[in-house]
Amino acid sequence: MSSRYRVEQRHIMHRGREFHFVSYDGLPANVKRDEPATEPAWFLVSSGYRREALPHLLGQEVDEVDRLLTEWLEGSVFADADSVRA
Repeated sequence: MSSRYRVEQRHIMHRGREFHFVSYDGLPANVKRDEPATEPAWFLVSSGYRREALPHLLGQEVDEVDRLLTEWLEGSVFADADSVRA
């Protein structure tokens, strides 16, 4: 059995737009650069940039991941846009 991390992708349709999320493995700490370790996480990928969204938990059901990513979009992406319109 391989212990290699397997990258996952999800495409979420929300509010008439498609959002692309990619999971990335965590990284060990880099003492030389004074960088802490990171955990596996889901990232929103758009226009060549990525923004960390949620922890990536192995074995999580796809429907649960989609629900959590949609909630994250509402709280992080659309909350900012909605507050500008108010």
